Amino acid sequence: MFIAGLTGGIATGKSTVAGFLAQAGAVIIDADKIAHSVVRKGQVAWEKIVAHFGEAVLNPDGEINRVLLGDIIFKDKEQKAVLNGIVHPEVFKEMSRQIDAASTARPGEVIILDVPLLIESGMHSSMAEVILVYAPQAVQLRRLMERDGLNETDARARIDSQMPIEDKRAHASILIDNSADLNATRARSIEVYAQLKDKLR
Repeated sequence: MFIAGLTGGIATGKSTVAGFLAQAGAVIIDADKIAHSVVRKGQVAWEKIVAHFGEAVLNPDGEINRVLLGDIIFKDKEQKAVLNGIVHPEVFKEMSRQIDAASTARPGEVIILDVPLLIESGMHSSMAEVILVYAPQAVQLRRLMERDGLNETDARARIDSQMPIEDKRAHASILIDNSADLNATRARSIEVYAQLKDKLR
């Protein structure tokens, strides 16, 4: 197997590229999906979140109110660190389990770890390749405003809360520019998959 990391910035189109790589044949292990699953009602992370933040962060059905919890941590870095300390270890455990399962089921395949905070968490240093889905900040801003119905101030605040996309470029070994034509992005994604697949031969 060959393991590569995939990351990007908000509204750069990382999920779109992950979809193209999956269509080409790669195994995608999605950290965001795993993060959603490990905080479901009754899970270890769920219990720790409720113990720390209180039942006020729950929906009527007992599941985490992600919007409310997101607002809390967006405004408070200490609380964000607490949440990350609860959720990240559980995410890493499940990612490791999925990597083991994929390497057994599809030993000759490329495994892509789709991780939004790949570089910020330091995970990139253990990756054979780091793929960055790139779009200039002006494109991020426009897409985010259109996608989420945000005004410019709020959209800039979301972007500014992340590591700048230009800083991420310095850590990437492979760049997929998703600032223009979707067909070009698809073609580039397939090209990258072929490059990674060649490393298995």
